[in-house]
Amino acid sequence: MSATSRVSAIASQLDPASQGRKALLQKNDNDVVICAAARTPFTRAKKGGFKDTCPEDLLVAVFKAVVERSGVPIELVEEIQVGNVLPPGGGASVARMAQLAAGFPETSTILTLNRQCSSGLTTVNHIALQIAAGQIDIGIGAGVESMSMGYGAGVMPEKMSDSVLAVQSAADCLLPMGITSENVAEKYHITREKQDDFAAKSFQKAAAAQKAGKFVEEIVPVKTKVTDPKSGDEVEVTVKEDDGIRDGVTKESLGKLKPVFSKTGATHAGNASQISDGAAAVLLARRSVAKKLGLPILGKFGGAAVAGVPPKLMGIGPAFAIPKLMEKVGLTNEEVDLWEINEAFASQAVMSIETLKIPYEKVNPVGGAIAFGHPLGATGARQIATALAECKRNGQKIFVSSMCIGSGMGMAAVFVNEQ
Repeated sequence: MSATSRVSAIASQLDPASQGRKALLQKNDNDVVICAAARTPFTRAKKGGFKDTCPEDLLVAVFKAVVERSGVPIELVEEIQVGNVLPPGGGASVARMAQLAAGFPETSTILTLNRQCSSGLTTVNHIALQIAAGQIDIGIGAGVESMSMGYGAGVMPEKMSDSVLAVQSAADCLLPMGITSENVAEKYHITREKQDDFAAKSFQKAAAAQKAGKFVEEIVPVKTKVTDPKSGDEVEVTVKEDDGIRDGVTKESLGKLKPVFSKTGATHAGNASQISDGAAAVLLARRSVAKKLGLPILGKFGGAAVAGVPPKLMGIGPAFAIPKLMEKVGLTNEEVDLWEINEAFASQAVMSIETLKIPYEKVNPVGGAIAFGHPLGATGARQIATALAECKRNGQKIFVSSMCIGSGMGMAAVFVNEQ
């Protein structure tokens, strides 16, 4: 493809007049398409199946899965990007180690990044942009988090600038996420009852989906070792499903839990995302290259947007990122068939959904992070795998993935299902 053609392709993706549902559904050789998407099970941090598993092992599993599922010759994958929020040693070495251990040649390249909870979606966006610009033909956007090994007070810097902290909005970036949830609930009048009702339905949808086997298609089982905390014995296991999903959760049972961050607040362990371990990956290619190689085409990348919001209200990010995305691609909310909106907290998810007037039945139809966890770096890629599988089952076409971002942002991206 010539430089002029690449510029035209990129420009068409940025021009609202050329977009809209009809334009998104069109197929062109310069499209960025998804050839495979997979995730590990998500397990409870420090308690679940991956509590003793290194993040690089989780990455190896999803790297191998998307290569095998797509059938792409592994040497043709030019670039991998990995989202990781709590990376040991900065994350770069561990990600590179996983890449090489998965069988990619030394000539392939890798990048790690951290945009908080949107990291996994940001890597997919970056790979798509590299393909659209003609820098690469095939790449992988991925994310991983071991909150068993990386989560806690130790991730904060030992010293911070007094002059920077004197700026209130800068200092607000350090607020506990639970306090930002309470801030959102108070400002936007999201009641405890409404939060618990939303959370209970997330558990109920996820439990029903798990029983029906709906997560099997997106999950790659992982062989690992688990150490018994009492005996110290190490046992080899194969983790096949999310272990944080609880059946029988109701609004009434959640109503019995005490708020964690404020005595008069509403946020508690049952209506906030679970602390989890897991990884996910999405393999993307230029459509012309995918067709030439005979790779499966599951869907198409349609664009992305990021918006900034006050750090003390970080959870409202989707309510601002989604309209920005819709304007850029020329879509209306009514033209979207399915929404994956990360459930960092019930307060912020409810605020975003109701502010944008999105029908609840279109949001997270198989549950969300409240039910099965939120490994920070992995969620963005996980939501794509989940949405593709759900759209395939129901014949839906356009879906949007969105999430809030710690420190005060939101991200959203649109995709087309072609299965």
